[in-house]
Amino acid sequence: MPPRNYPPQPVGPPVVVSPRWIITAIGTVVGLALLCGYLTLCFLFYQGQWQLSLIPTRTITQTPTTPFTELHFGPDASGQPQLDGWFLPAANDLASNTRTALLLHSGSGSLSNALPTAALLHDAGLNVLVFDYRGFGRSGGKHPTEHFMQEDAQAALTYLLTIRHVPAAQIVIVGEGIGASLATTLATDHPELRSLILINAEGDIDRRLATDSRAQLVPAHLLFHEEFPLAAPLATLATPKLLLTRTTGPAPETFRQAADPKTTVELPPTAPRQETLDAITRFLSDR
Repeated sequence: MPPRNYPPQPVGPPVVVSPRWIITAIGTVVGLALLCGYLTLCFLFYQGQWQLSLIPTRTITQTPTTPFTELHFGPDASGQPQLDGWFLPAANDLASNTRTALLLHSGSGSLSNALPTAALLHDAGLNVLVFDYRGFGRSGGKHPTEHFMQEDAQAALTYLLTIRHVPAAQIVIVGEGIGASLATTLATDHPELRSLILINAEGDIDRRLATDSRAQLVPAHLLFHEEFPLAAPLATLATPKLLLTRTTGPAPETFRQAADPKTTVELPPTAPRQETLDAITRFLSDR
């Protein structure tokens, strides 16, 4: 069968794409890419904001030089203890009136870095419980947050009250660095606790955002929630408190605005250890 001959099809004018449309399309794609990148940056800031105030380590570089017991407490939903700590009994631990210090260490290092403060409290005649929050030292958890650390502080207090049966009136809450915020919140939630000691207190981390370059590229005031409140709860807390700081300048404004009863002690950074010990001993002798 012979092939058919189709008539030629008319050829229309070439399709011309407007340059304005091309520029608009490219601009839209670039804009969406930038928006996605910015939202990703905001998400990463939100997820990693704990790193602005906390520098945990998993290393235990030293252990107490006095007798101590290693503890594992604070079970999770599966019943497995998540918190690792040390209990240092006082030299007069057979006395019924021996008080126990619950030491909430700073946001850097691990409980081994808190040993100098633990030793001070021990030398002041106290039993001492010092432990690592989740994300620190040998405790569980991937990384710490303010919420988890506050839960861990409560778990340590519960351990003293229910496992060791220490009366609330004989528990001294001690907070160092960011641990001061946790200690203040714990004392606020438990007015039955009669003594609070804050050493080189840190808190209200949201105020640091104004000077932190990592927080300048995102709406940090909307994303940041690792605040570690200190000034506001201290301003109304009626628990007797020792506010101790090592500084060359005046006492922090947070301490000056703290509610009574309070004892404020300002020592120079080079002050002998004995002066800090004397301040703690005098405060405890009045309680």
